[in-house]
Amino acid sequence: MHVPLLAWIILFVVVIGILTFDFFAHVRKDHFPSLKEAATWTAIYIVIALAAGLVIGLTLGWDLGGQYFAGWVTEWSLSLDNLFVFVIVISAFKAPREVQQKIIAVGITLALVFRLIFILLGAALIEHFSWIFYIFGVFLLFTAVQQIREGSASSDEEAEYKDNVFVAWVRRIFPVTPDYVGHQYFATIDGKRHITPFLLVVVAVGSADVMFAVDSIPAIFGLTNEAFIVFAANAFALMGLRQLYFLIEGLMERLIFLHYGLAAILAFIGGKLIIHALSTNEIPFINGGQPFTGLPEATIPVSLGYIVGVLIITTVTSLLVSRHRANRLPPRDVEI
Repeated sequence: MHVPLLAWIILFVVVIGILTFDFFAHVRKDHFPSLKEAATWTAIYIVIALAAGLVIGLTLGWDLGGQYFAGWVTEWSLSLDNLFVFVIVISAFKAPREVQQKIIAVGITLALVFRLIFILLGAALIEHFSWIFYIFGVFLLFTAVQQIREGSASSDEEAEYKDNVFVAWVRRIFPVTPDYVGHQYFATIDGKRHITPFLLVVVAVGSADVMFAVDSIPAIFGLTNEAFIVFAANAFALMGLRQLYFLIEGLMERLIFLHYGLAAILAFIGGKLIIHALSTNEIPFINGGQPFTGLPEATIPVSLGYIVGVLIITTVTSLLVSRHRANRLPPRDVEI
């Protein structure tokens, strides 16, 4: 289905409006959100995302509405992995607590721009080269294996942050102030212009999300081919990520099976993509260039039910096992 230009315009107006309100209402004043504030705004963003899906279903049809809900749940679940990286990056840069939400807000805004570019490129590739589904499918299966390996890694090993190529290049080219200067991006020392660690950590958070976009964009294209739905699901999943970070910051270490759940979701969508590629096959050396017929393809309700089910099972199991392990820890010896 062709989405009218008006729908794109309304989507951009809503996204820009929410981001503008977020910056001026919450991020402008430096503070570390309380648990109550984070929980309230996380709930508000979830309601906004669900309302967006309802509007899409009522105006563009429930086929696209169902695709949006499946895509949003997928992107939201994969975004949880972003939170682990955000914790590592922000800790490595020793960012003051009062400026952390602005770091995440600006980083997410950059991520939305990067993801829009990826989505438009992905949609163009799919439209002209149907064989790209094979590549997306295999890549997601490979990513699922990587998630399993991360989940199997020893919990005693602490993840370390290393500058990516872009951040390392910025450090070499530009002088950096030794300390933060509030939330300023630049500062002048002895008459010389310096960039601040605040700018570096914002760039690090935004560019780190690019790596997750490489995983998540193919995943959602396994649920819908419509670029409008892909961007809408990404936008509403990412915009609520800032408050979610502060809500579950202390809970993330208890989600010990999250990587396995994400692996199950990625493997499912990867297999779905490969089946779809086989059903529309045009590659000459595969089945003589003819599509395979009669292959079962999961419908959107089945996909949505699977994704939600995996997330519920993963979360509940993680919390129960974490609690059980904590109860089994021996009491500390008390020195007299």
